[in-house]
Amino acid sequence: MKIIERSGARIPAIGLGTFRLDDETSPGIVRKAIECGYRHIDTARMYGNEKGVGQGIRDSGIDRDELFVTTKIWWSDIGRSSLVPTAVKALVDLQMEQVDLLLIHWPNPDIPLEESIAALNEARTKGLTKHIGVANFTSTMMDEAQKMSEAPLVCNQVEYHPTLSQDAILAACKRNDMALVAYSPIGQGGDLLQNPEIVRIAEAHSKTPAQVVLRWEIEQDGVAAIPRTSNPDRLAENIDVFDFELTDDDRNLMERMTRLRKRLVNPGFAPKWDRA
Repeated sequence: MKIIERSGARIPAIGLGTFRLDDETSPGIVRKAIECGYRHIDTARMYGNEKGVGQGIRDSGIDRDELFVTTKIWWSDIGRSSLVPTAVKALVDLQMEQVDLLLIHWPNPDIPLEESIAALNEARTKGLTKHIGVANFTSTMMDEAQKMSEAPLVCNQVEYHPTLSQDAILAACKRNDMALVAYSPIGQGGDLLQNPEIVRIAEAHSKTPAQVVLRWEIEQDGVAAIPRTSNPDRLAENIDVFDFELTDDDRNLMERMTRLRKRLVNPGFAPKWDRA
């Protein structure tokens, strides 16, 4: 497994996203993922599945130190008085003493960024998490947050795939020693995986379109991906991306595709996104 090392954190390049998995379905998926070799598990308070994710980890029998577990605090709870208590609730549901990475899930324009970052640092100081970071921040917000933070912010988790460029975020990650953790890395609904050019590349490498897209992401410096699936058979496929390399032509084609800028996740409370 490739490891992304940023600001003291060691993040496995392929993780399991658990969005839309509930407490009933997540234990089996998480346990199976760990059996397939996943060592990076991503959840969030908003997903409502931290109890199930924690159960799946315990059911796997794996030593806790072998896993990199992330959870995220929803944008309504990132104020000074609410972030730490919410993180404590997350640990109670996960039945863990500490997560490896705690993220602000979305910025909140009604809560000063400095207040949110201070609260995030407090969670780390209290030992609730080893590392801290952000999600869905623009490049400018990343620069500001890193300057405000006592401890280093180790990643920005954002939507990223071959039909959405994130050049500004990637540049901000580089200058701030942060990883980019890609959610929706293979798109949603299958449209991306049916693209004829990606299908052609996959056939040339005797791989699936999903494997080609994930390979394109993790070949980039400092990029990890957390594909989500509710299909146990897809778990092994999504992590089986370390035994081949794309050609320069493959990479250039997918890089050109990012100019389509097809954003899939854009709620009304989202920040004003970077234009590149």
